[in-house]
Amino acid sequence: MLSGIKQKVIVQPGGVVEICSPELPTGATVEVIILLESPPQQSEKSLTSFIGSTKGSFATPEEVDRFIRQERDAWES
Repeated sequence: MLSGIKQKVIVQPGGVVEICSPELPTGATVEVIILLESPPQQSEKSLTSFIGSTKGSFATPEEVDRFIRQERDAWES
C-alpha cells in the first residue's frame, strides 16, 4: 500500500531540498517527486486587476440611474 506526505519546502542553495517527517521510518525506500511552482508571468493578471480598468457601458452616473429606474419600472408594470 502507498501512502503520501505532502509538504511545501524552500529550495536551499545548491538546489538542496530537505524533507523531514516522523512518518518516514529509518531505512525505508521512498520515491520523491518534485513539482516546481512557476512564478506568474507578466501577461497573467488577476481578476481584480481588471475591475474598474475599462470604460463602462454608461457615460455618466445619471445614465446608470435612468437605466435602473427604467428596469425597475418595467418589472413593476
